[in-house]
Amino acid sequence: MSEPPFAAIDHRGRALRLEYRWLNPQASDAPLLLFLHEGLGSVAMWRDFPAQLCAASGCRGLVYSRPGYGRSTPRRADERWPPDFLERQAREVLPAFLEAVGVDPRAQPVILFGHSDGGSIALIAAGEADAAWAGVIVMAPHLFAEDLSLASIRAVRDSYRNSGLRARLARFHDDVDSAFYGWNEVWLDADFARFSLDAPVRRIRCPVLAIQGLDDEYGTLAQIDAIAARVADCTLLKLAACGHSPHRDQPEAVTAAVVRWLAARPR
Repeated sequence: MSEPPFAAIDHRGRALRLEYRWLNPQASDAPLLLFLHEGLGSVAMWRDFPAQLCAASGCRGLVYSRPGYGRSTPRRADERWPPDFLERQAREVLPAFLEAVGVDPRAQPVILFGHSDGGSIALIAAGEADAAWAGVIVMAPHLFAEDLSLASIRAVRDSYRNSGLRARLARFHDDVDSAFYGWNEVWLDADFARFSLDAPVRRIRCPVLAIQGLDDEYGTLAQIDAIAARVADCTLLKLAACGHSPHRDQPEAVTAAVVRWLAARPR
């Protein structure tokens, strides 16, 4: 695979490089799907799903790795992410990244596509007062911390330390400990237990498609049901035989649902 391009941004006085990749760029007049990865994800960890979805939908795509992940600038060894790390990603890093790569949601239709933590970031961004997104698609987002989520995150920490999980994740991150402990430590921080996206989700005015597996090990259906209760234009998809990663467990069903949802939206 060729060397990815990097976007240079400044975040709170620190220079960062974020790896990114364009998909289906020749469809210059098509809507742009902006992919926001999960809490342990990266550009590479999406594998070929974004490209397949863009091909099926006719959309362009843009994928990037947040700071600390993939080939982007890792966390400093002494850096602990604060409990508002998702808000900082949505309100500070995401706009800086888009400016660096020349994407303006006010000048072109941009649809946020977020998985897990990336879904939470998408919902926060969509709830901003000046939001101009054409729509939001989320898979297994977190609106609040559940006991199930925290128990699974504790269990995956044990797996990371004592099984082959660290080696498997290292294929997708230049600094795998940066990615894992940045995510794991903040989720298990006592202050993060009060995390809630109630306020930003209530402010969302664009259409939302929310997808979740019935067997999601990191959250219950209360997460996406909460979106439907707060957003006027919300479509839910609940998938059987599906865990926390619908695009891996049920890629055909997810693709078909997204294509249908996009077709119902004006371009």
